Amino acid sequence: MVKMQPRFARAPSRNKYGAKKTQVGEITIDSKKEALRWMELQMLEKAGEISDLQRQVKVQLMGQHAPIYTRTGRKMKLTFDFSYTEDGVLVYEDAKGYPTRDYEVRVAVARAMGLEIRET
Repeated sequence: MVKMQPRFARAPSRNKYGAKKTQVGEITIDSKKEALRWMELQMLEKAGEISDLQRQVKVQLMGQHAPIYTRTGRKMKLTFDFSYTEDGVLVYEDAKGYPTRDYEVRVAVARAMGLEIRET
């Protein structure tokens, strides 16, 4: 018996920028570049060069006196791929292939907040 797909079945979506989801151990990571960097950072943590390694860290963006809101009224956030402590400094890192305009604005705000941000 031939299995029929529903008439309006949607094709699997692909990433707008061509990133390929990659499996690392038990976790799925959004791109190969991010997966490779995750493995590098795990080795650096095991070697004792960095500590407190985390993935998908959300940071609420703040203006001079209050939180910044999106046009829909939500508090604006920026999700970094990784965060870790290096030489006593909390570092936020993003593995970007194509930085969008929205991302660039949010990173500028985060840097104005005094955050240490690295892009790989």
